Amino acid sequence: MRGAVAVLTLLVPLAVQADDKKPRYETRADHDPNGIGKFYMGREIAHVMGYQAAGWLERTEREKEEEPGKLLKALGLKPGMVVADVGAGSGYHTFRMAPAVGPTGKVLAVDVQPEMIELLTARAMKEKIPNVEPVKSTPTDPKLPADGVDLALMVDVYHEFSHPYEMAEKLVAALKPGGRLVFVEFRLEDPQVPIKLVHKMSERQVIKEMGEFPELVHTKTVNTLLWQHIIIFTKKGKK
Repeated sequence: MRGAVAVLTLLVPLAVQADDKKPRYETRADHDPNGIGKFYMGREIAHVMGYQAAGWLERTEREKEEEPGKLLKALGLKPGMVVADVGAGSGYHTFRMAPAVGPTGKVLAVDVQPEMIELLTARAMKEKIPNVEPVKSTPTDPKLPADGVDLALMVDVYHEFSHPYEMAEKLVAALKPGGRLVFVEFRLEDPQVPIKLVHKMSERQVIKEMGEFPELVHTKTVNTLLWQHIIIFTKKGKK
């Protein structure tokens, strides 16, 4: 079900941009109940899905609803790549990408919740998958190596970042020249997508927010998935 849109009134600055001293974030007293009341570039940030819902991430219906096989094909992963699954959760996509990058590659499974990190670690050990490395992040830093990642993937997670600018800034820094930053988000443009409003993002909004980073070029948007778009940016420079 989609969330209702509320009338927005009270504005409270939260962070200040270094360039022109304007607030980067603001809070609003009246807002969508499914959001946290904090806004970035006109978009309300959604509540984070807690670790208690880890089982829901692995639901069988997700195969039909989100078509992970099509996403994996669109990513074009190759053996030896270092890939970051940012907001990895239970590892739904992490463990699908691990075979694609092979034993010479690595999947950095990033999550802010320690309980998710425990789940990722336990599964990697149980299934003896050595090229999955869980990484405990913070709300402002994914804790990835500078210039060390070929592709950073965020599946239905960027809209929940409490500090999207800071996280994106660190992700851009983590990309190698020619590396890709990939957003998979439920399409706000399509009212038929049965997801709460603040858990959707438009292609235009993602491009707007990434416009803060001149190092990035919007390479393409792939629309082969049923409900989500795959929005791909490339870091300038050659590998």
